[in-house]
Amino acid sequence: MVELDKFLNYLKDKDYSLNTINAYRKDLTIFLKFSNNKINVDYNFLRTYLQFLYNKKYSNKSISRNISSLKSFYKYLVKFDIIKDNPCLFINFPKTEKKLPNFINYNDLEALFKVPDKNDTLGLRNLLILELLYSCGMRVSELVNIKLSDIDFNNNRIYILGKGKKERYVLYGEVCANLLNEYLINSRPVLNKNSEYLLLNKFGNKITDRSIRMIIDDIVKKSCLKLNISPHTLRHTFATHLLNEGADLKIVQELLGHENISTTGIYTHVSNEHLRKVYLEAHPRARR
Repeated sequence: MVELDKFLNYLKDKDYSLNTINAYRKDLTIFLKFSNNKINVDYNFLRTYLQFLYNKKYSNKSISRNISSLKSFYKYLVKFDIIKDNPCLFINFPKTEKKLPNFINYNDLEALFKVPDKNDTLGLRNLLILELLYSCGMRVSELVNIKLSDIDFNNNRIYILGKGKKERYVLYGEVCANLLNEYLINSRPVLNKNSEYLLLNKFGNKITDRSIRMIIDDIVKKSCLKLNISPHTLRHTFATHLLNEGADLKIVQELLGHENISTTGIYTHVSNEHLRKVYLEAHPRARR
């Protein structure tokens, strides 16, 4: 549809991420199919459409994303006088199902790190991928876009352009620093010494999000861990381990690049082992 194509191009001009644009395209294509490409609809029609999604067993999270897509689309249509009234003004988001973030315990984490072979070109790269995700807590989309010029080797930090074009620095420690140097000396020149990007695929090109996810899947499979682990799980683990070891919530918020501290608050859950340890150490009647 012409209006949808114009809207998506508008988002590109506004520097929206490719993932966001693709999500809008997917959601709005379904909506326009439901409406027979009719955009001048009213509030009641939108309620009927949302009920259609509920009947299709969409989760509250997916419905919220669809509502966001509709709100953005209709805001655009009104702004450019394509339609007069915005039918989304009184559409509310459903309550989201809050789930505790999945994280990896210390023993399982060590099992993952033992899988990649440091003596292999790609094995060393894969080990660095694991280390950067865990040591820095970055998103996979941020990881694949790291350029060599983004790394401050003197201060062990990396410049990140995150969600919403928000700038921040992530820090890394001695273990990651040593691994990074090994990769830059032994692996990266073999892959492509001229690329501006840090992480490269076997053809010497910038690695993709999908490739990172496949690498993590392969490592988990070889580790024999019966866990569902994604790159984002390592971000969850980064935050959880920091908080479990006493890091301030505000600091973790800055390191994760969260706009609101309430988002970081989901990580204030702690492992049962840590709860037990704190209880035994802190409660006067827990000790004999």
